[in-house]
Amino acid sequence: MLEPLPICYLNGAYLPLSEARISPLDRGFLFADSVYEVLPVYGGRMFRFCEHFDRLARSLNEIRLASPHTHEQWLGLLEERIRRNGGGDMYVYVQVTRGADRGRNHAFPAPPAAPTVFAMAAPLPATSSELRTQGLSAITVQDFRWTRCDIKATALLANILMKQQAADAGADEAIIIREGEVLEGASSSVFAVIGATVVTRANDHNVLPGTTRDVALELAAGLVEVHIRPITVEELRSAREVWITSATRSVAPVTRIDGAPVGDGRPGPVWTSINQRFEALRARLADTPSWSRK
Repeated sequence: MLEPLPICYLNGAYLPLSEARISPLDRGFLFADSVYEVLPVYGGRMFRFCEHFDRLARSLNEIRLASPHTHEQWLGLLEERIRRNGGGDMYVYVQVTRGADRGRNHAFPAPPAAPTVFAMAAPLPATSSELRTQGLSAITVQDFRWTRCDIKATALLANILMKQQAADAGADEAIIIREGEVLEGASSSVFAVIGATVVTRANDHNVLPGTTRDVALELAAGLVEVHIRPITVEELRSAREVWITSATRSVAPVTRIDGAPVGDGRPGPVWTSINQRFEALRARLADTPSWSRK
């Protein structure tokens, strides 16, 4: 992973990331009582800004924490942070915590504490020629997370352990299984090409609604039939193609699962077409205003 860019935002100030400090009593630090958002920036333009910050607002509402900013205010402070880091391609990370209480009390602070607002950025990983020709590898893991995975909370210990399990196996991602069905990746949404259709799971409390997933669904429209339904482990293993989608990986092919090839072990033709459409969309939107739902 590339090193973060030097200028961050913390509670109203732009400052060097190396100088950013929070209280050890901050509830995000003590309890992971916080939510976050990640979105890509192409050519200085935040991609699907409105949709990403709709999701942040929903996560905040679900943990009963008022949003500290309107969408317009978020847009302004993040565009300034992007400018101070030189623009170009990057990804933005935003975290909002319930703030610092007077002690380690499990219940919400009373009166409420001022929320902690932090934002940083890092260079966006480029799509390598190796990815295009060889794809990624994944393992399957059994789910042991909490039952509100639709909230983009910073309490990611289970996901971290799954990611490390994948790393220990020399894989790039962990695909999460519960009761014989595919849920999502440890940090991605999952698609499978089954027969002549593209299949992905419906959003519910067991998965995080993926903004890049929604873009992939839009790009697939008119190209291939799409079914929103559960994917079984057996279907995953016999699929012609498997992809994952995320803010930092866009749409990436998975060509090996648990050491076995997916299809013929190479990125497939449906992924190739979707990826070409995604790259065209990315190029078309670069350097245009971020405030858009397109």
